[in-house]
Amino acid sequence: MSHFSKVKTKIKDKPALIQALMLDGYPVDINRELVNPIGHEHERVRCEVTIGDDIGFVWNKQTQCYELVTDRQTWSHQIPIERFIEKITQLYCIQLLTATAKSQGFEIENQKVNSNNAVELTVTRWI
Repeated sequence: MSHFSKVKTKIKDKPALIQALMLDGYPVDINRELVNPIGHEHERVRCEVTIGDDIGFVWNKQTQCYELVTDRQTWSHQIPIERFIEKITQLYCIQLLTATAKSQGFEIENQKVNSNNAVELTVTRWI
């Protein structure tokens, strides 16, 4: 029987999460219910952030982080779940760093991705 699984993340900031998903080209919905049509019970999960009908993020009060909610058995996307989380987490971190730098008066001068997929940001500020 197919069911939704939760995958822990370290994502805490909802606006940065939404921006990261949108940067990666996903259509984002807020406060939507995911429905798993496979199985007898038609499991439902209310998510704070969703992309499509089968992927969402719910807030975990205990860990103070968002968890990815999806059905591992019916995952049909081009990249594995683990790589999806890595990619979104990287974009999320870039959004947080960029917002923090700008709030402290820095300007983003350059952003590049190295051959090992590490992101390098160059920021400047006039004193």
